[in-house]
Amino acid sequence: MKNWLGRSLKHRLSLLIIVATLVPLLFLGFFSYRIAANLTEEKAKISGMNTLRQLEAYLATMVKDVENMSLFLIGHNGVQNYLKSPEGDFVQQTSIINFLTNLAFSKEYIANIIIEPLSAKPPISHKSLVGSDFTDITQTLPNYYDDHPNWWSSVHRQWTFDGARKVITLARLIRSTDKFIPIGKEQINLDQAVIAQQIRQSVLEKSGFVLLLDEKNRILAGPAEWGTNLPLTYYYPKIGPFEGASGFMDYGEGSDKKTILYKTMDSGNWKLVGIIPSEEYRSQNRYFLTLTAVAVSVAILFVIIFVLVLIQKITKPLSALTNFLKHSSPEEPMPAIPVKSIDEVGQLIVSYNKLSSRIVKLTDEVKWNESLKKEADMQALQIQINPHFLYNTLSSIHWLALMNGDAKIAEMVGSLSEFLRFSLNNGQEYCSIEQEIIHVKNYVNIQSIRYPNKFEFQVNVEASIQEQHFMLKLLLQPLVENAMLHGILKRDGQGRITIYTACDEQGINFTVEDDGIGIPPERLESLRTKLLDLPTHESQIPTKGGYGLRNVNNRLLLHYGKESGLRVDSTEGEGTRIMFTIPYTEYGNNE
Repeated sequence: MKNWLGRSLKHRLSLLIIVATLVPLLFLGFFSYRIAANLTEEKAKISGMNTLRQLEAYLATMVKDVENMSLFLIGHNGVQNYLKSPEGDFVQQTSIINFLTNLAFSKEYIANIIIEPLSAKPPISHKSLVGSDFTDITQTLPNYYDDHPNWWSSVHRQWTFDGARKVITLARLIRSTDKFIPIGKEQINLDQAVIAQQIRQSVLEKSGFVLLLDEKNRILAGPAEWGTNLPLTYYYPKIGPFEGASGFMDYGEGSDKKTILYKTMDSGNWKLVGIIPSEEYRSQNRYFLTLTAVAVSVAILFVIIFVLVLIQKITKPLSALTNFLKHSSPEEPMPAIPVKSIDEVGQLIVSYNKLSSRIVKLTDEVKWNESLKKEADMQALQIQINPHFLYNTLSSIHWLALMNGDAKIAEMVGSLSEFLRFSLNNGQEYCSIEQEIIHVKNYVNIQSIRYPNKFEFQVNVEASIQEQHFMLKLLLQPLVENAMLHGILKRDGQGRITIYTACDEQGINFTVEDDGIGIPPERLESLRTKLLDLPTHESQIPTKGGYGLRNVNNRLLLHYGKESGLRVDSTEGEGTRIMFTIPYTEYGNNE
């Protein structure tokens, strides 16, 4: 990314303007989506509360109707006379049953009406009662009806000849109209299935639902899979108390988050609770998110196209100037550039044209001075080191040593003479593999005289390979020198250095192996890391005392490519093996 920006002013300007434009667009899209999401949630809450109000109106009408019916039954003469009489009268019973039947006939939510005397007389109901789970509040609170006119029960079962059904009972104490003393009880049983059906039809959003709770927050009606008479905390253990007559609260977190709406009914002391999963908001918000994303994407695309066209028009003259200068040769006179505009770029080109002639003149002067300097350096170097003089001097020392019978000195001086002659090699960079191995042997001869009985040296290279192929010179000698100085001479006893080759499809694989002290793992890892670095100008400078492994590695990389770099394997205390590969190069291809 840094290189991409650094290569072009057009890239930087385009990126700057695009970012400066896109950031407000993205923030605008984000805030628009957030506002739309909040509005969606607020709309769902308002719609849910309206649904609860409508449901409350239906239930309030039903409850009020039932309470009025209970009051009507209390004052009915037939009911009063039947409850006051000491013995049951079949005619009275039949009349009351017909009256109760007519009263409940048009009201589908009434399951049964029961008149229960406090005496031993049998109760009367408009549907024959087989069994019931009903337990009156007076079983636990005997004086309940002294302070309350009626009592709404929880959901319980009732059996008649029509079958079993769940009912909710309004119970009321019946007092005589003349003496105002208790003479019986009445039960108006509401069909819980009818209430539940009405509750389930009131859907909030798509997957929301409504619950009807009693004064103790027990479930009276709700979804079919929800149980009745269970407290709401059974399904939502961490739900808090309902504060006020109506409101809403959040329950849960993340994908399980739900919005809970509630409203307390004025009659019956019941509560309507609506539950809306937050997933409903997300499903609706996806539409707004898609719409916002499309709008922002179109705006972004338009901005990018507009910016790129504008920047292209602005930077086109600069790009033309850059390309003109890039393709001009530094070795040739710099031509004048045509001026096509009078803006800042045109003024820059005019200034360039004025300086071009001066640059050409200065370039010629620099070239002349550099040629004079190189000539002077070459002359000074030739004066300081004359190869022919050096060879002749070493040859004279060699013959004097032979005449004096000192074979060691003669051998050492002869090897040194050949070593230096090959190193200079008339400036050539390549030699035959045979010449390279002879050069290594000359070096080894010198070192063997200096360090007698300290090492053995072996060369296992086929004669055909030595004679038929070329290689970059001075590759093996630094590796042998490294093995000798850092491996063999630091160990006890006599060591061994071996050079051998192997051929494959890639080329000739050279290996220089020793049984010296080896390399510690930390230093070996550091050495391998250094050898992986690409060669730079500074890395081409030889280190003091020899080329060094890194210099050999850099020469291999520069001449043969990255596949030919040095590979080092070593075991501390056992020895070191250095390998490299060069491609096949036969005589006639020495370039």
